[in-house]
Amino acid sequence: MFKKQYEMWMQKQIEQEKNHRRCELLQKGLSHGTVQLLHSIWYPVVGNFDHLYPEWEVRDFNNGYRYLDLAFLPGYAKGDIEIQDYRSHARDLDTRRFKDLCRRQSLLSLDDWIFLPIAYLSIQEEPEFCKQLILSFMGKFLSFEVDTRLNSMEAETVRYARRLLRPFTPIELATHLRVTDRYARNVLHGLVEKQYLIVVGGKLRFRTYQLNIGSNLRNLGG
Repeated sequence: MFKKQYEMWMQKQIEQEKNHRRCELLQKGLSHGTVQLLHSIWYPVVGNFDHLYPEWEVRDFNNGYRYLDLAFLPGYAKGDIEIQDYRSHARDLDTRRFKDLCRRQSLLSLDDWIFLPIAYLSIQEEPEFCKQLILSFMGKFLSFEVDTRLNSMEAETVRYARRLLRPFTPIELATHLRVTDRYARNVLHGLVEKQYLIVVGGKLRFRTYQLNIGSNLRNLGG
């Protein structure tokens, strides 16, 4: 399924591109790291490539051109996902290239881009964490629906869990929902039973909870 959707998406990008510079880059194919992120992280989480543009061209302050690995452009929002290869971004990074990398990120931030760097090694070794990153990244732009069978408190708890990159306590949830600790624990226990959340640490009174990635990938988008 991924291969077919990926090929259709890339062909559409090439056919609709009027900028010859970007078109040439697309025709050469995406980097191995970018394809791995799309295959192992993005597509399993999102299920489509809507609003996603590879090798997106932006201008810098010197009137030159820079290309983003993956631009996410839903409406007027702007997100940039960059795959950082250890070999090219760390071990062999000289002073000039390091300064240029910092300048690139600074200019994007000042132009209201939300910047998300993901290490290639993390894609290989920590795919579940990367999936959580993508969920939280997209949560900056889109308001995903949740299962309509959930009540309002359960639905807001799922949204809250999607925005966090770490486990959270019943007390934190109680503060967020503005309810008692006891009520928050009841909500959490119900969502664990429904497999939206998982218990990740602590004993009974000090447990922490986190999004169940597997269940939420199936329910993402409503």
